[in-house]
Amino acid sequence: MATAALTVQISEVDKGRLEALADATGRSESLLAAEAVSEYLALQEWQVSAIEAGIASLDSEGGIAHAAVRRWIESWDTDKELDPPKPRA
Repeated sequence: MATAALTVQISEVDKGRLEALADATGRSESLLAAEAVSEYLALQEWQVSAIEAGIASLDSEGGIAHAAVRRWIESWDTDKELDPPKPRA
């Protein structure tokens, strides 16, 4: 795999942690940092994708307004408990 150089600024504390982990694992700081960036990007890409899929689902299938769900939940165990809200069309 082709690689590219990237310069980043991190705190002195994190730099020390990275150095300690590199020493403890026998791996380079550069490799550990590259793995950390790759894992972070994968997580963020998954999260953005899931959010976009949820929005698309709501756009195409409708959904239940947050305020309606909140009112329903807040009515639980009261004398005026509401019926579950219906999805928007």
